[in-house]
Amino acid sequence: MDKNKKKKLYGDGFRHSVQALWGIATNSFITGFLKGRIYTGKLKYLCVPGLNCYSCPGALGSCPIGALQAVFGSGEHKIAFYVIGFLMFIGAVCGRFVCGWLCPFGLMQDLLHKIPFPKKIKDFKADRLLRYLKYIILALFVIILPMFALDEYGMSDPWFCKYICPAGTLEGGLPLAALNEGIRASIGWLYTYKLAILAVLIIASLIIYRPFCKYICPLGAIYSTFNKISVFKLRCDESKCVSCGKCARVCKMNVDPTRIPDSAECIRCGKCISECPTQALKFTAKNK
Repeated sequence: MDKNKKKKLYGDGFRHSVQALWGIATNSFITGFLKGRIYTGKLKYLCVPGLNCYSCPGALGSCPIGALQAVFGSGEHKIAFYVIGFLMFIGAVCGRFVCGWLCPFGLMQDLLHKIPFPKKIKDFKADRLLRYLKYIILALFVIILPMFALDEYGMSDPWFCKYICPAGTLEGGLPLAALNEGIRASIGWLYTYKLAILAVLIIASLIIYRPFCKYICPLGAIYSTFNKISVFKLRCDESKCVSCGKCARVCKMNVDPTRIPDSAECIRCGKCISECPTQALKFTAKNK
């Protein structure tokens, strides 16, 4: 494939179009937007690969993180086998490709980062350390607290969705509050607190590329553990590489694909492939 075709295929325009189309397809319950209620049909038993809030008025499927913590907190752990199996399958097939090409919340951060801002920060001292925060959030708020912080009825709060997830506020909380008078009347401190989290993330996204994906997202944490073993992967042909450094400089996730092509932080956007002057980088289903 020549360089011009690669630039078009892996350019932000095409990738964002794919993300947008996927977001529309998985949030196409028009009645929900018209009446201010969520879809509760049979499709809601199925998970979508990316972070897409169950409570979004248009959502046809369930967010895998929401589903995972819900079953951990309900005692019906047999259902968790489906969710865990789904996550393992998606991760084993494509790793964090979902983050780069399908997740609607990732698209929102991409577009926010394109907005001009006086100072864009690509790297800072605490960056590498903060990358581990998403794994702590996964363990604590998605698994441990839902399993062990139970009420008198043996049920648990959806800790991540309720107290952290800004995607739920953007996709579910804001639309439902705008469309449903009953929900507006019951708004309290928690809604305000979640709005503050969303506001902070929006500002952070103007300055730092995908801060939620880098530091907070438990779904990205799960998929990242599969990057090294996934069927779909990035590979560098060392015989073609001239060590020009263009791929590392263009990577907004701060990955050097010539050294660690299967880095846990790589979202498989393909920008490095389009910039490589010798075609040393490519996506493949082979180990070598």
